[in-house]
Amino acid sequence: MSVPQFDASFRERLAELFRWRRDVRHFRADPVDPATLQALVAEASLSPSVGYSQPWRFVAVRDSTRRSAAIDSFTRANADALRGMSGEDAEKYAALKLSGMREAPVHLAVFCDTATNSGRGLGRATMPETLAYSAVMAIYTFWLAARAAGIGVGWVSILEPDVVTAALDVPADWQLIAYLCVGYAEHDEERPELERKGWEIRDDRAAMLYER
Repeated sequence: MSVPQFDASFRERLAELFRWRRDVRHFRADPVDPATLQALVAEASLSPSVGYSQPWRFVAVRDSTRRSAAIDSFTRANADALRGMSGEDAEKYAALKLSGMREAPVHLAVFCDTATNSGRGLGRATMPETLAYSAVMAIYTFWLAARAAGIGVGWVSILEPDVVTAALDVPADWQLIAYLCVGYAEHDEERPELERKGWEIRDDRAAMLYER
C-alpha cells in the first residue's frame, strides 16, 4: 500500500477549506443529488470514534409532516430565546437569520446511538460523553466534505430535541446531536455571518496554545 504524502500545496488548500467552511442559512432551491448525499455520509463515516464505536446515525428527513414539525419547533424555540433578551441584544437577535430550514432542500438529523455495542465500551467508562463527541466528529467531517463539494451546511440548535426526536420516530436509544440544513448556498462568505452582522467577533483566545 502506498502511503499518501500531503505536500505544502495540499495543506494550503486544506487550510483554505477550513477558512471557507461556513454555517449556511441562505440556500438555493436546487436539489442535492441523493447519491452525492450518500457519498458525503460515507466520507463522514471515516471519522474517529471512541473505541471504534462509530455511533453516528444520519437521518434524511424527507417527509413533509416531519419537516414541518422540526420547523415549528425552531419557531417556538426561537421566539422563546428572543423573549429572554432585551435592548440591543434583542434587536440584533431579531434581525438574524438563524435557520435555513424553509429553503434548504435537505434536512439531515444526526443522532448518537447510545446503545451501540460497537467498540464494546472501550474508552467510555471514564468519559461516557465521548460517544456523543464521536458523533460530533462525524458531523464536522461531513461539513468539510460537503463544503469541498460546493455544498453548504447549517446547524440548527435552536429547537426542542425531544419534540424533534419524537417527530422523527427513531429508536429510543438515539440521542439527537444535530439538525442540519444541507444545500447549495445562495452566496459564499469567508467571514461568519454572526461576525458580519455584529453579533460576535473572533476570540483571539480560541487560537492560542496554552501550556502548563
